[in-house]
Amino acid sequence: MKSFFKTLFASFLGSALLLVILFIVLVTSLISSITSSTETKVTLKPQTVLYMNLNYEIPDRTSPNSLGMVLSGMNFNFTETDMAGMNDIMNNIKAAANDPNISGIFLELSTIMTSYANIEEIRNQLIEFKKSGKFIISYAEAYSQDAYYLATVSDKIYMLADGVLDIHGLASQPMFYKHLFEKLDIEMQIIRPENNRFKSAVEPYFLDKMSEANREQTSVLWNSVWNKICNDISISRNISVDKINQFADDLTLLFDSEAALDNNFIDGLKYRDEIISELHNLTNTADNKKVNIIKNTQYAKVRPELYEGEDKIAIIYASGQIIDGEGDETTIGSTTLSEALRQARTDKKVKAIVMRVNSPGGSAVASEVIRREVELAAKEKPFIVSMGNYAASGGYWISSSSDYIFADPTTLTGSIGVFGTVPNLEGFMTDKIGLSFDVVKTNENSDFGSIVKPMTPYQLKMMQKHVTNTYDDFITLVSTERGLSKTFVDSIAQGRVWSGADAIEIGLVDELGGIEKAVSYAAEKANIQTYSIKEYPKQEDIFESLIKTETQEYYTKSIIKNNLGETYQYFEAIERLNKIEGVQALMPFYVFN
Repeated sequence: MKSFFKTLFASFLGSALLLVILFIVLVTSLISSITSSTETKVTLKPQTVLYMNLNYEIPDRTSPNSLGMVLSGMNFNFTETDMAGMNDIMNNIKAAANDPNISGIFLELSTIMTSYANIEEIRNQLIEFKKSGKFIISYAEAYSQDAYYLATVSDKIYMLADGVLDIHGLASQPMFYKHLFEKLDIEMQIIRPENNRFKSAVEPYFLDKMSEANREQTSVLWNSVWNKICNDISISRNISVDKINQFADDLTLLFDSEAALDNNFIDGLKYRDEIISELHNLTNTADNKKVNIIKNTQYAKVRPELYEGEDKIAIIYASGQIIDGEGDETTIGSTTLSEALRQARTDKKVKAIVMRVNSPGGSAVASEVIRREVELAAKEKPFIVSMGNYAASGGYWISSSSDYIFADPTTLTGSIGVFGTVPNLEGFMTDKIGLSFDVVKTNENSDFGSIVKPMTPYQLKMMQKHVTNTYDDFITLVSTERGLSKTFVDSIAQGRVWSGADAIEIGLVDELGGIEKAVSYAAEKANIQTYSIKEYPKQEDIFESLIKTETQEYYTKSIIKNNLGETYQYFEAIERLNKIEGVQALMPFYVFN
């Protein structure tokens, strides 16, 4: 009875919370619609500066409702956010190059919560922008390493006199749970193919430090990415790679802004008002007039059309961990993405498909479901993959049946390998909290998969066989689709992660380049000159999101993320590991910037 009332109260509380949130959202929507109807339409004046503040976690796509951004963290101030996704950031830069009303770009940066692959794509688009002869200037009170990497494309880099420039190199610092599990009497039963020594996603469960194999692959990977970053900075700033590494080693720039200026890392130490004065000069705006500024999300509404034509190229976004069933903005659901692929395949106006993959992998079964739809689509239309931050393990699985694969040099890909986990909580339940269990079963293995008893030798043997067969399926697939011998694929697989720059050398990737290059290539293969872009899957508005999402969980995560800031990535890594079920094709480690 006590349990009944507890459940009843919880249900009532959850329903009440949902009603309150829906009411607030409804009121907010009404306010927003009234405001927008009375607002003066955003117009672009001559000598306007495109203002890009990228100090946030950049999604692949701009959210269809700014309310979703505002409401996350329970911040009900109803102010419009300027959190443009990669799609609008890239298109804005491209449009601004030929827009006669745009004089230049002002980058205000401190940190960027995205991958180096995404930063590299933005950076390359800015390099193209500079061919227009328009200016780019950057300013920050303090530059993080990733922000500075982007800033180096600028004509001028400015920093506050007392600011810091953080250049320290790259590192991975995985968290290990072995001793915690020992204290709690928890056993993680790990099943991996015998030679999947690089598949280290499960190492935190049974090791207290990195394996030599994981240390080796991580070292090779980070050195490849770091060399790319250093070479780009060297070219842009005319600073030797040796000098960059010297300052990364001794941390001088972190504590001495004058050293940053003296060694050509920046062009000036200025206050923000001095930056405004420079913008006046660059735009020929009188000192008594305001500089015309337009933000990313505003410019996305008024920029010149980039793509026009009845023919369409579909861009399908595959972002997040791969799961069975329905997905959302942060996960790749096999049902959701398969439906998007079918829609693009059957739409006669869609002449080519580009799938933007940004995934560490996940469920092997879900990956195969999606890959089959890729295979069917590729038989009918040019199908191109553009790899973003990572397209590893399951992310590579779903990419393998495409016609052509693009990756950035700093993309993390490969990780061709699988594993399975089954927790055993018997010791914890019995010895730590005093619970015991008994069983009645009809068949020998009716209790297979139970988390309160260890697997039998026979069950372990069957699981091992299944995981090994799945790995064999994976390398066979890659061998067939990439035209490589199975023996060779096995030698570069075994769960090993490769950078995009290294992946092209071993045949896992066809060409280096971002999504712009992938779209152009798709148009060429489809033999079309003019076309429009159609994005899949359809984005949900805030009402749909609230209906489909477990409301309490959704807002709890939002609050946690809002308060933890950059450290949320560690929380998220643990959460992802806790969701692992069945055989997984998952990247062997998580990337922390």
